[in-house]
Amino acid sequence: MLLLAMDTATPAVTVALHDGEAVVASSGQVDARRHGELLLPAVDRVLKEAGLKLDAVTGIVVGVGPGPYTGLRVGLVTAAAFSSALGVPVHGLCTLDGLAYASGIDEPFAVATDARRKEVYWARYADSRTRVTDAAVDRPAEIAEGLAGLPVVGAGARLYPEAFPDARDPEHQSAAALAALAAERLAAGGEGFLDPLPMYLRRPDAQVPKNYKVVTPK
Repeated sequence: MLLLAMDTATPAVTVALHDGEAVVASSGQVDARRHGELLLPAVDRVLKEAGLKLDAVTGIVVGVGPGPYTGLRVGLVTAAAFSSALGVPVHGLCTLDGLAYASGIDEPFAVATDARRKEVYWARYADSRTRVTDAAVDRPAEIAEGLAGLPVVGAGARLYPEAFPDARDPEHQSAAALAALAAERLAAGGEGFLDPLPMYLRRPDAQVPKNYKVVTPK
């Protein structure tokens, strides 16, 4: 097994290789505006670090979000392209699950990432492997009471400390954790994966202009 994992649903552009037993190479850069520029060089970097060629990959793991429209689709389109070129499957995972897994927390907690517009993407967990709610998007003040007393992992907790006073690491997504979670699920029979389709939770920021002036001849 050699899994190539990637996630661009958050400001972190992160890539990792996992051989079924351990992460053999990983890369991560935090830049909310350069997902398209950074992803493929990161793939090249981890392959070079591992001393492997792309054709050694037996499966693709990709974070499906939730996340902003533009960044999220960079990872998903790249994963689909690699899958088609290599003839290997794509395993989708909720981005929040990767952060939860990386936390290692074995008690109830939540994960919250930055959704912009003064909102967070979030979900609750029984432990680092078990999500107990669907991913959602809300204003921090609207969910603070329901999450009171719980640790909250992710950048969303650090952005809104008044709502989430017990912020925990990691702050940013790691493809290494996503790959390790995928390898664990594959070894257990391959359950728990999502279709590699974007989890947006809301409409994109870009909108078709209203009442625009018609300039074509009548």
